Amino acid sequence: MSEDPGFALEDVGIAERDKPPFVRLPKPENLFGLRAMRFAALAPGHQLEAYLLFLSALSKVQDKLARELPPPALPSQAQMRQRAGHAMPILPREELADDPAASEAFAHLVTQLADVAMPDLARAALDRAGQADDEGRRAMLAAVLADAVPVEAVAEHIFAAAALQIVAAQRAAQLDPVLPQPVADGVCPCCGGPPVSSTVAGDANIEGVRYVQCSLCATQWNHVRVKCVSCGSTKGIAYQAIEGIADTIKAETCDECRTYVKILNQRKDMELEPVADDVASLSLDLLVTEAGWRRAGVNPFLLGY
Repeated sequence: MSEDPGFALEDVGIAERDKPPFVRLPKPENLFGLRAMRFAALAPGHQLEAYLLFLSALSKVQDKLARELPPPALPSQAQMRQRAGHAMPILPREELADDPAASEAFAHLVTQLADVAMPDLARAALDRAGQADDEGRRAMLAAVLADAVPVEAVAEHIFAAAALQIVAAQRAAQLDPVLPQPVADGVCPCCGGPPVSSTVAGDANIEGVRYVQCSLCATQWNHVRVKCVSCGSTKGIAYQAIEGIADTIKAETCDECRTYVKILNQRKDMELEPVADDVASLSLDLLVTEAGWRRAGVNPFLLGY
């Protein structure tokens, strides 16, 4: 593992200078389809090839359901404005455990995956998820939302997390993009979920701006460069990378809280995808955690890690 001083210092002030939008809301109509394509592109020859191909197939089903299922209901405008005004997540993720839309998405996901090729362990987990009754599904959804998945049941909870992603993205996509306001370090302003990773945007109009992506609803929110996503510290920030590997993915480590979040540089590779490339760069996680940092974010497809 190599320690890198980070990205060019002249880039750090881009967010303030250009005043980019605070949030970039998800687009469920292509979010999961693009992710499926990225998983498939990363798979050939990868040590996690079988798992990446499975996640590509799972993402394709998410894409289909995100297009077919009706958008879930939102709280009233008054409620959402009040939450934003008090620096609270506008669409608290805890509500999804009892939302019929989440249970419906879970049931549809299990059914749609019945004929999808997957590893034997994933098939057994899918069977267990499919045997759950309404209360069992609710308990699984609640466990994912509370970050309290039992170690012995991680596999089946991946399907619960995948269903929640669909509904959470559909909810966030309906928001007025000017409504979400900063909540707290490492907290999604839309649903309150934790980050999965961050990206340095390569889009022409916001090139060089850093966005953190929510692991649940896929909302992206602007976050200053060279600043810890978890605790907000600007001291003790370093960038860890694997020697001999392309420097498009690094781990931003913080010596203040001893956590890290990956940062993906889309200026160098526009194909990078926050969830898929996070899974595919698991070797970086292993090196960084071995060196004493803990992961600050959550990836629903790495629940066992």
